Amino acid sequence: MKFMLRSLITGCLLSASLIFGTGNALGADLPGKNIVVQPLKSSIAEETFQTLLVVRALEKLGYTVKHIKEIEYAAGHVAIGNGDATFLADHWDPLHIDFYKNAGGDTKLFREGVYSKNALQGYLIDKTTADRYGINHLGQLKNPQIAKLFDADGDGKADLAGCTPGWGCEKVIEHQLDAFGLRNLVTHNQGSYSAIIADTIARFKQGESVLYYAWTPYWVNGVMIPGKDTIWMQVPFSALPGERKHVDTTQADGSNYGFEANTQRIIANRAFVEANPAAGKLFSIMKLSSHDISAQNLRMRNGEKSAKDIARHTDAWIKANQATFDDWIKTAIEAAK
Repeated sequence: MKFMLRSLITGCLLSASLIFGTGNALGADLPGKNIVVQPLKSSIAEETFQTLLVVRALEKLGYTVKHIKEIEYAAGHVAIGNGDATFLADHWDPLHIDFYKNAGGDTKLFREGVYSKNALQGYLIDKTTADRYGINHLGQLKNPQIAKLFDADGDGKADLAGCTPGWGCEKVIEHQLDAFGLRNLVTHNQGSYSAIIADTIARFKQGESVLYYAWTPYWVNGVMIPGKDTIWMQVPFSALPGERKHVDTTQADGSNYGFEANTQRIIANRAFVEANPAAGKLFSIMKLSSHDISAQNLRMRNGEKSAKDIARHTDAWIKANQATFDDWIKTAIEAAK
């Protein structure tokens, strides 16, 4: 009986050791053994979930991953290009194209695959005001009486809850205020987006007219729901700054929100990826739906926003999508052989 029990235990341990890196059999051969990784993210707290999911996968491959450092996009791209950091899980393509090029482009950075697709950006107003005054177009704010509807501080100009400097979207907004002839009629309020949008939501709940910039996936759209509580504003024409000045921002359905549809991608230091094909493969195959991102972000907005909460959300996502996660690990390990 003791022999049979010993054999059974040995067999179970052997089986466990064959699971991707969780056992001793493959542990010594994991591609990330003794290699340190430094992840980055912007000041947007809601990006932690996406970043931590990549961290979990890298750890499964044996990499030693440092705590996530917070840095804004432009500087983060440069840090990765210079090898001072390893990856960023929230590169918006094409919004961050200038950051990418300025950091060395494909020579210094790696960017393959799509982590999350169908990210939209644009201007929204509350539906009550839109329906009452027949507003659906940003160009209508050239009428001082329409612009005044969104005046929150009494100066007669519309107050736009805008984009945090350094994110990239602020450059587009600033360019469009001039291109659309709205500079003297709209105030672009910048600073901490979380604080500005919190004030916007409070005014919306009090029945006031609101004008704000937002994007998807993000929890704001679960509080002020487009189509139900708010509407996306059309823009007069396509108008982007810099090298994208000739880009048409019209969507497939004919709508034009002033921004191109974006995909979120993982970027990494190219030298690191070339030396670590397992990590490179992982970065190129990981995919996360915008629905899952929004759902997690809303949980943060509802109070589950501590580091432990976000770690729990990440681990719960992995458990619910275990087959997908395991396939990422398996494919990445095979790439290293």
